[in-house]
This record gives sequence, structure tokens and C-alpha cells, in this order.
Amino acid sequence: MTAIDSHSTPHDDHAHDGGHGHSEYPFLAHHFETPAQQFDSGKLGMWVFLATEVLFFGALFAMYTLMRAKEPEVFSFASNYLDTIMGGINTCVLILSSLTMALAVHFAQRSKKGPLVVCLLLTFLGACGFLVIKYFEYTHKFDANLKWGPAFYQPVVENGKPLGAPEAALVTESTPAAATAGSPLTVNPLIGKPLPAEASSIKRAAMGPSGLASEDAMHAHDAHGHAATGDHDLAMKTHVYNAQMPVNTHRFFGIYYCMTGLHGIHVVIGMFLIGWITLRSIRGDFNSKYYTPVDLVGLYWHIVDLIWIFLFPLFYLIH
Repeated sequence: MTAIDSHSTPHDDHAHDGGHGHSEYPFLAHHFETPAQQFDSGKLGMWVFLATEVLFFGALFAMYTLMRAKEPEVFSFASNYLDTIMGGINTCVLILSSLTMALAVHFAQRSKKGPLVVCLLLTFLGACGFLVIKYFEYTHKFDANLKWGPAFYQPVVENGKPLGAPEAALVTESTPAAATAGSPLTVNPLIGKPLPAEASSIKRAAMGPSGLASEDAMHAHDAHGHAATGDHDLAMKTHVYNAQMPVNTHRFFGIYYCMTGLHGIHVVIGMFLIGWITLRSIRGDFNSKYYTPVDLVGLYWHIVDLIWIFLFPLFYLIH
């Protein structure tokens, strides 16, 4: 009887706490034996996920490299239309948010709930600030038709008239085809082939892809493509009349919106994750024994910041 009792005692304890100390560590999942094993498994999974993210953006960086090597003049010219100051501010915002995220992990490891919540809120606000700046940057470009595809070569129309258009460069729909038979042909900016003059409201001499411009347009801009008045906004809105514009300039903005837009999506995902762990932190779920979610979200946020550190100079500083 004694042998049976002595044998049954450890099994009773085993059934009580799952055999792995689950009563002591309520956060420990049933398929892990120790908190250390759970933490290491979670961190390994995050590193594998981040490796796939690096491969994903690596393909985009490779595409960027090939496009820039093929048409370096396009990237050098088009980067002048990006706002370096706003891009620099966004870079500083993300670097500071990465710092507050690292501090959040530090405080979680030391069971300091108050500083942890504050750092997570600051990180969340940094992400919001980044997206707000990006919103104004994008809308400014859209207003100036700095887009991808054929829309890039459409003049900005204000008060029913193309902004900054030289009078001699305009061909209206009512103009007879015979009257424009001897005029330069327009050019399809995507394929570089000439089209009939009536296919566009702008003659070839005023189109960027042709590498030419009317005399009025050449006087309206300096060698850097900026308006002679020094008005950067006007230069952006009248870029179709810039004599210095190389062929296929729209391709720069195609890859620009692709890479920065995908990065922005990752920032939004990071905001949801940071918001989730912030709510759990306020509830008191994290301490020195359990801070795995904070650590893993921190790793994700650092890789998002790191990607922008590469995007900023590649797009904004190359001119």
C-alpha cells in the first residue's frame, strides 16, 4: 500500500500542473516544456519570417538596381521631384520609434509596466507620424501628376487650361488633321513610338520623352528642371514641359510607389501589432517572466525601420 501511495503522488502532481510547471507559468502553451523553450521557438519563428521579408524586399531592390543601371539618367532626374526634407523627417521619426521600441522591450524584461506602456505609445505615435507625412507627400505628387504610367505625361489643368503650357504647344480637338500634318508627332511615353498629333493635346516638342521642348518651355526651366521663378511646386506641376526630362521618367515613379507603398503597408501592420501589445501591457500581461510578444513585435518593427533606411537614400539622395 505504501508503494502504491508513493507511486501515485507524482502522477497527481503531474496531472495538476500539466507535468511541466504550467500552474507556475500560466502563459506557457501546452506543447512547450519550459518558458525558455517557448521563447526560443517563438524567436526562431520570427527570424524565419523576417528572412522571408528580406527575400521579398531583396527582389524589389534587385529590380531597382537593374532599372537604375539601365536608365541612370531617369533616376537622377526624377529624384529631384522628391521632397528630401520630408523624407529626412520620416527617417528621423522611424529611427526614434525604433529606439522607443527597444526601450519597451527593456522595460518589459524588468517588469516596469508604466515605462513599457509609455514607450509603446510613443512607438505607435511615431508610426502614425510616418504615415501622415507620407500621406501629404503622396497627395502632393498626385496633384502634380507625378504618377506611374501615361498619367505622368498629362499636364496639370487649372481653370480649364493646362498649367504652364506654351501656347504654340497646344493642339485642340477641333484642330483639323490637315492643319497639323506638318507638325511634330506626339510620342507614346510607354513605348516611344510616334502617334498622330490629334491623339494628344500636347505636341511632341512639349513632351518629356522626346528629349525636346519648345523654346518657351526651355526658357521656363533651368538646367535642373526647376522653374525659373524658383517655385518648386510650379516646377513639379509643369514637369511635362521640362526640356531636360529623359525618356521613360515615369518608370522611376512606378518603382518608387511600389517600394514605398509596400513599406507603408508593413508600417500599418506594425501599428496593429504595437496596438495589440500596448493593450495587453495596460492589462499587465507582460513581466520579467513573460515578454515574448513585445520582443517579437520589436524585431518586426526594427526590420521595417531598416528597410526604410535603405529606401531613403536610394530614392531621395541619388541626385
